[in-house]
Amino acid sequence: MAAKPKLWYFHGRGRMESIRWLLAAAGVEFEEEFLETREQYEKLQKDGRLLFGQVPLVEIDGMELTQTRAILSYLAAKYNLHGKDPKETVRIDMYADGTLDLMLMVALAAFKPPEEKEESLALVVKKAKTRYFPVFEKILKDHGEDFLVGNKFSWADIQLLEAILMVEELDGSVLCDFPLLKEFKTRISNIPTIKKFLQPGSQRKPPPDSHYVEAVRNVLQL
Repeated sequence: MAAKPKLWYFHGRGRMESIRWLLAAAGVEFEEEFLETREQYEKLQKDGRLLFGQVPLVEIDGMELTQTRAILSYLAAKYNLHGKDPKETVRIDMYADGTLDLMLMVALAAFKPPEEKEESLALVVKKAKTRYFPVFEKILKDHGEDFLVGNKFSWADIQLLEAILMVEELDGSVLCDFPLLKEFKTRISNIPTIKKFLQPGSQRKPPPDSHYVEAVRNVLQL
């Protein structure tokens, strides 16, 4: 029996959360090693396990993978969530990259001073409403299908749902002008593996709080 993927990261969302989402959606069990001390992090570096000196780090298929987008692309391909041909794959990549950009804005805001954090999160909601969500609403309207690409469940669908739920934590009414995205949210949330991941007690992480920010700063000596 193949070993479960092992994820090395802080005990929070950050750049690892989309990886957790993709594995969970694919129905893959995984283990986690949380970085809680500077010594853990320095050992990974000393052992040459962090290609560019950064986490996330994912152990899978006899490899040690770093760089978030590369990891996500590998997992999407491995679990048949990356399209049936290059044209579908590049569309999935475009949509996923867009939602990653939006979610990264949320992740980085947690590390800003309170007044700047509030402004940054307000900007996230504004951009979601004016730049990102209109794009996906139009995609769903134009092709009239259940999923974003090829009428088949893919990495793009997983990550869009993750982004929607993340922005809804900031503004619960953010989808009020996007009826197709509302339906999409309900549809994707009810896929059995995702429904399971959304239940309390799963490996999904909560929004970043002051304890998470302090822990990251301590490990990285920021």
